[in-house]
Amino acid sequence: MPHASSPTPEAPLYVNDGRLLPEQTGYLRPSSPDEPLEVLRDRYHNDGYLFLKGLIPRSDVIKAREAYFELLSPSGVLAPGTAPADGIFDSSRNKLDFPGIGAGSADANGRPSGGVFVDLALKAHTEPFYKDVFCKNPALLAFISKFTGWNENTLALTRTLLRNNTPGNKAIGVHYDQIFLRHGEDTSVTAWVPMGDIALDGGGLIYLEKGQTLGEEIERDFYRKATETGLTELEAKDAFNKNMMSGGLLADGPKDFGEQYKRRWLVTTYEAGDVVLHTPYTIHASTINYDAKNIIRLGTDLRFVDSSRPYDMRWTNDYRFGDGV
Repeated sequence: MPHASSPTPEAPLYVNDGRLLPEQTGYLRPSSPDEPLEVLRDRYHNDGYLFLKGLIPRSDVIKAREAYFELLSPSGVLAPGTAPADGIFDSSRNKLDFPGIGAGSADANGRPSGGVFVDLALKAHTEPFYKDVFCKNPALLAFISKFTGWNENTLALTRTLLRNNTPGNKAIGVHYDQIFLRHGEDTSVTAWVPMGDIALDGGGLIYLEKGQTLGEEIERDFYRKATETGLTELEAKDAFNKNMMSGGLLADGPKDFGEQYKRRWLVTTYEAGDVVLHTPYTIHASTINYDAKNIIRLGTDLRFVDSSRPYDMRWTNDYRFGDGV
């Protein structure tokens, strides 16, 4: 795939505010974990992301995906007669009964509107197959340790976001991660890990072209406005303060956001084993999952920090609804 060339997808790409036109998109640049570290580091800082092909053994990813959907199967989310590892949505069910974490309406306690499906999706965050095995994948940890140079100081934060996206439901809005990690230095690394293959129109993450430079600019402007409006330092660190959109998003719709800043959204297909590393200021979102086979998109956000430096201690706790982070 050519880097940042205009894709001609086999299906149209939709986000929360409409269809992305071909001229509004480009492709992510793929990288191999075996390339020289200095090359990968330069690419990460220049592009704001590093799209690594096959970093994690595929079998490790599929095993975790299977365990996840076995856990959620009592909710009725899976099509009858299909294998849990395939994660095929039962299209006869109402998609609104199966909302994704962080991509839909929530009650006053931060809980997405939904029944047992939502409870099981939260429970999955603390299940041993995920928390104790998948989140501590040795191939991923070893690469992060070498790539950052943090070595023995490399710390995987406990709080993670394990997100499903059933077909047709709302996608993730526009944001950068430092919004939610402001109680620490801006040196964290996010690893977005697709837990299964994701088609181009299957709801995968999309990245704003050179989005990290815009994210840094927005952050500086935010703190200037916070000072002018009299926010305390603690209030300015809060992703839910009066100067932010609901939930800390920059925008709900990627289409208008990209047009406003005259930047394209970079897209790709993902395979089980791929990992995307991105900086705290890299602006990203996701497409709506319109997978032709009704495959549920599953992915997780894992954050890594240098434990010898100040970091956001709120992320040392397991994710829970309404935790304010």
